[in-house]
Amino acid sequence: MNRTDRLYAMVEELRAIAPRPRSARWLAQRFEVCTRTVERDIGALQQSGVPIYAEPGRTGGYTLDKARTLPPVNVTPAEAVAIAVALRRLAGTPFQDAARSALQKLVAVMPEPDVGRAEAFGRRVHFVEAPGRPQPPPVPRVIADALSAGRVLRLEYADRHDAVSRRLVEPLGYIGGREHWYLLAWCRLRDGARVFRLDRIRSATWTDEVVPGRPFDPAWLDIPSHLVTPVTLDDNNMGRTTGVGADMAFSQEDRRGPVPAR
Repeated sequence: MNRTDRLYAMVEELRAIAPRPRSARWLAQRFEVCTRTVERDIGALQQSGVPIYAEPGRTGGYTLDKARTLPPVNVTPAEAVAIAVALRRLAGTPFQDAARSALQKLVAVMPEPDVGRAEAFGRRVHFVEAPGRPQPPPVPRVIADALSAGRVLRLEYADRHDAVSRRLVEPLGYIGGREHWYLLAWCRLRDGARVFRLDRIRSATWTDEVVPGRPFDPAWLDIPSHLVTPVTLDDNNMGRTTGVGADMAFSQEDRRGPVPAR
């Protein structure tokens, strides 16, 4: 059994017995490897986002959170490649790491023959990058997790004139344009809603203060309504310009927009 097959089988073994644990020794005997190999395999699965936890004690071992995993899924090679293509477009956005983790989770629960066919399909699909156009920089984790963390941020920000300011902000959402992504936040320095272009944020740290329950007002964006669409999981809205959550999207060609940080 090769390593990919073993990882897949190991997840299914833990899923079948969950929430009871399996010891490293038991798994080693089951898959005819040493316990050190089992530990390395479990570590690789955990890094890919599979919710496997170690339970201490004589009757402990590794257990899988069954409620947070996918069963084997019937995804066609074309569907898997379509997902990979869509996630590739998230480079330079707050969702790049989450997209990579989502794809790893999908591949981990696909049957091995389907993974091989999807990889062969993917090798026939190519991206063409504009010459001289730099790759977008990765978004720092503290910014990517700004909404889910629910903490006030301390920012050091450079405006369009490269003037640097320091301020406390309450994250409210994200705004996605064709060229840039922005953090929408309530700026305590200006006492109003402002947008902060992600590649202009010099540094960001969480504070211990929880973001107050400030309601989001779409009027803060000052963007024509036909250009604004919140993200939805409804597939009938695929292909429309979208943002994320309270996150709104806007066209860079429309020069009206949310108030930039200054």
